[in-house]
Amino acid sequence: MTIQENVPLAPRTTLQVGGPARYFAELKREDEVRQAAQFAKARNLPLFVLGEGSNLVIADSGWPGLVLRIAIGGITASGSTNNPSTSYRRDKETAGNAVLFSVGAGVNWDDFVAQTVVQNCAGVECLSGIPGSVGGTPVQNVGAYGQQVADTIESVRALDLKADRIVVLPKPACGFRYRSSIFNTTERGRYIILRVNYRLKRGGAPNLKYADLQEYFAERFPDSHTPPSLAETREAVREIRRSKGMLIVPGTDGCPDKDGRDEDCRNEDCRSAGSFFKNPVLSEEQFKELTALAASKSLDIPSYPAFDAQRKISAAWLVEQSGFYKGYAAGAVGISHKHALALVNRGNAKATDVVDLKDEIQRGVQEAWGILLE
Repeated sequence: MTIQENVPLAPRTTLQVGGPARYFAELKREDEVRQAAQFAKARNLPLFVLGEGSNLVIADSGWPGLVLRIAIGGITASGSTNNPSTSYRRDKETAGNAVLFSVGAGVNWDDFVAQTVVQNCAGVECLSGIPGSVGGTPVQNVGAYGQQVADTIESVRALDLKADRIVVLPKPACGFRYRSSIFNTTERGRYIILRVNYRLKRGGAPNLKYADLQEYFAERFPDSHTPPSLAETREAVREIRRSKGMLIVPGTDGCPDKDGRDEDCRNEDCRSAGSFFKNPVLSEEQFKELTALAASKSLDIPSYPAFDAQRKISAAWLVEQSGFYKGYAAGAVGISHKHALALVNRGNAKATDVVDLKDEIQRGVQEAWGILLE
């Protein structure tokens, strides 16, 4: 294990803002993670776990303690369509064709999704193109286009800093909800994720519930009666993300176009952390009040069913209907030209600039709609 000092962190994030880490270590083995945690504890250093920095704003002052870049690799698959002796949990839907993938926390998420599609395993195909590492996915229960990782996670292997031992947390213990888990709420800072186990379905059909996907295939294959494959669904998701400036392509300064020459691509649109705000989830009464307010403005607010008979509201719609349009600029920061929820670094921005714009949008939405965006 090598501990480095005063390591710049901005280049390790997609927003490209922030100061350095006082101490930094890139760790490829579980025993190294434990050693690094003990190093920080012995020196009373605050600890921060870094994946690929795609959902992160680093403070301009940097991090005063130790940053751990988790780089544990490896993807293994167990179970097969013909093996009755597999030991993991089965149910009627997946019995006989479930495959359990054990994936290192440092594996690039989209690389893992690509491998599952190649192996014809359904369950995460709609999460294609999301930047970041596997270890980050359980933290906020990553989701998009009709899927979330909680649907497939079997268990999470982690270092419990409180007990100083490695534990395996089954799915129920992770407390998954919309964009949350125990890892970013009740037990925030307690666990360092080392590996994640996903249970997928070999030969399963792709998830095509999301409207954007249905429109994509209806426009391109209007006369087709053959359902799209997992590979076609993956490519569709990546294409939709590319059109919204939400696909990072290595070697092109984050430009959504593969050759970096797309006239619609502005590099600043790619210096973001993806969707900055959550879609609000409202009770039935709150939704009725918001619908009435929208109607008074001759507007129809987009909404979707959520858990416990609640409604999920489009945060992007709220942002745009509060005066913050795509391409909105505020000095060195702004909003993506392609997606209203992406706050972007227009060039040489500081973390304080990003936070100031975040605050401005939150105030505007709350004043216009009575909702505080998270």
